[in-house]
Amino acid sequence: MEIVLASKSPRRQELMKKISSSFVVDIADINEEASYKLSPIEAVKDISLRKGLAIKSKHPDALVISADTIVVLDNKIIGKPINKEDASNILKELSGREHKVYTGYTIQYKNKIITNVVESTVIFNKLSSTLINEYIETGSPLDKAGAYGVQDNKEFPIIKKVIGSVDNVIGFPTKEIKEDINRLT
Repeated sequence: MEIVLASKSPRRQELMKKISSSFVVDIADINEEASYKLSPIEAVKDISLRKGLAIKSKHPDALVISADTIVVLDNKIIGKPINKEDASNILKELSGREHKVYTGYTIQYKNKIITNVVESTVIFNKLSSTLINEYIETGSPLDKAGAYGVQDNKEFPIIKKVIGSVDNVIGFPTKEIKEDINRLT
C-alpha cells in the first residue's frame, strides 16, 4: 500500500518515520486564511481535510495523511510569525502562560476518511528578553506556529511543561494517527 504524507514540514516528515519507513511526500497548496475564521478545532480539521482531498485526487489508491497544527492563546489562533519582530511579540505574549496546541489530521484510504483533532497544553517558563532575542536569531521560531519548537527546548528553555502528546506539539500526533490508520486498513 502506498502511503502519502501531504506535508512540507520537515518535522512531520521525521515523525512520519515512527509510523512507516516507506512513504512519499506530496504537498497540497491550499489557501488556509478562510479556515482561521472558524473555531480553532474546526479550523485545523478543515485545513487538514482540504489538504488531504487535494492530494487524494492525485493518489486515489494511496493512504493519504494530512495535518495542520495551531497554537491557541486566550481563544486566539497564533500562526507562524511574519518576521523577527512578530516572533518576539508572540514569545513575549506566551511567556509565563499556558496555551493549547491543536493538530487536526485527516487519513483517507479507499472510500473512507477519518478526521481527528489532538489537544495538548503547553506551559511556558517566564522568558527573558535576552533568551527571546537569542532564540529568534537562530531562525528556528520563524517557520513554526506560535514561534517556537518544543524540540528547541534543550538549548532554549522556553517550555516548563507539556501536558499531553509532545509529538502533537511538534505537529504530528503519531500515537493517535497510528491508531486511526489501524482502524481504516
